[in-house]
Amino acid sequence: MARFRSRLALLGSAAALTAGAALPSQSAFAAGEYQWVALGDSYTAGVIRAAGDTFEVPRDGCERTDRSYPQVIDRDLGGLFDLTNVSCGAAAVDNVTDTAQEPIGRHFPPFSEDPDYPFPAVPPQSQAVDAQTDVITVGVGGNTLGFADLLTKCMTMGGESAGEGTPCKDALAGGIPARLTKVRQDYDRMLTVLHDRAPEAKILAVGYPTVIPDDASKCTYGDLTQFGTITHGDLAWLRKDVLEPLNQTINAATGTQDTAGFVDLYSSSRNHSVCDDAKWVEGIVTLPDQLSLVHPNALGHRNAADHVEEAMLNHIS
Repeated sequence: MARFRSRLALLGSAAALTAGAALPSQSAFAAGEYQWVALGDSYTAGVIRAAGDTFEVPRDGCERTDRSYPQVIDRDLGGLFDLTNVSCGAAAVDNVTDTAQEPIGRHFPPFSEDPDYPFPAVPPQSQAVDAQTDVITVGVGGNTLGFADLLTKCMTMGGESAGEGTPCKDALAGGIPARLTKVRQDYDRMLTVLHDRAPEAKILAVGYPTVIPDDASKCTYGDLTQFGTITHGDLAWLRKDVLEPLNQTINAATGTQDTAGFVDLYSSSRNHSVCDDAKWVEGIVTLPDQLSLVHPNALGHRNAADHVEEAMLNHIS
């Protein structure tokens, strides 16, 4: 019921704005829209089948899906915001800033082979931003941190330890501070570039949702619809010392710029982790045979859309 009331409030705000409420830009009012650019990695693009169908024709390998949060918001508020969505699966922070990316599509050998792989490189996502941009949303950082690599290594080590102890933490914890420092440095540079390209735009940095529950014992060892062979101890470590600090790092970076803000998805998704019955994030696989590799499903993107919409509407109201 609370979400329903929230949705009504957001849609009511959009209706009021489009009806002629006070707007900060007369040119935007005349056009009936604000220019919005969505940047980010797979947690923005959607990527997995549980987040909808790929709609790019021809495919560019970025795997944007029609139930990802930018597309959900576009359907909700499309009369108010004109969306340019250049998010791309597997993007790192520097792929948003200034480095071209070679998308991988759904090419994850030996698990899956994408018939269209390899794909041509796509330009740095920041090139979609210019002085006419009013709002930028960006969800990125996990690939710079190397979260997918950590998951793979933790699965391997957890299998070798038969589910006992914290083998991944023991082997890799020492390198996490440097990974987080790299995220912060790259994020600061990205925010500077985006601000330079769009000085009047509001930059909304979208955080990552809850992936691992507070109580890791809720997860079933060996279950590929969850985290496979990652031990409970390593899951607790990944949550507390990797994923939560990643969100904190992104939040801290946005706090250094007046034109940037942070959209928290972690709190609202706390009871909807991979290991919860009402999950908003898929595990390694989604039954019967879909490779999901720990990404938000359509419900997770709907939640993200609710919070990002609210931040966008607050900015222009």
